[in-house]
Amino acid sequence: MTPRTRRRTEALSRDRIVEAAVELLDAGGEAGLTFRTLTERLETGAGAIYWHVANKDELLAAATDGVVAAALAVGSPGSPPDEIRAVALGLFEAIEQHPWLATQLALQFSRSPSGSVTPRIFEAIGRRVRSLGVPAGHRFTTTSALVSYILGAAGQNAANAQSAAHANRAEFLDAVSDAWEELDAREYPFMREIAAEQRGHDDREQFLAGVDLVLAGITAVHRAG
Repeated sequence: MTPRTRRRTEALSRDRIVEAAVELLDAGGEAGLTFRTLTERLETGAGAIYWHVANKDELLAAATDGVVAAALAVGSPGSPPDEIRAVALGLFEAIEQHPWLATQLALQFSRSPSGSVTPRIFEAIGRRVRSLGVPAGHRFTTTSALVSYILGAAGQNAANAQSAAHANRAEFLDAVSDAWEELDAREYPFMREIAAEQRGHDDREQFLAGVDLVLAGITAVHRAG
């Protein structure tokens, strides 16, 4: 089999189509993913792609699910809190590495909560929440709070990274901190107080500190026994 024939054979695989879609999304966002660019990337015809995916929405959902599945493929590092941190960090890194993912996750949660993405994320977090000793009747709310924080904070971090993409991160944070320090002291006393903390902070450490705060609250409210 020649390399060209091999590529055409691979293009007939749904997994390979999704892989190529993720590559195009990473390179150009949702606008960069069209069936035309996909056929060019895979060196195949549109019919071969439509055999596996019906339309762009289905392709975006499959790409989102594929990235999320890889992010959640974590081992069992130990205790339920440690496993929740590992799952959270996996999602954080996936959203950081794939700038389009945060928007697609929001769409999947709002438009297609019965699809594969929402159950996959809730299952990964929820089974660990149950292991924390959270009683039945409180697990949905608890898991929702964790998922909301994880996706919201990770999405905000990705948006901040995009804003600072064309500037030095340290310079960007310095500029933000300087602006906060110049706010009116009577109207924004708190913002002026935390300006120095914001300068040079580590996004990942801040994210995991937030996870720990949520976990501490869960433990305080739902102490096993």
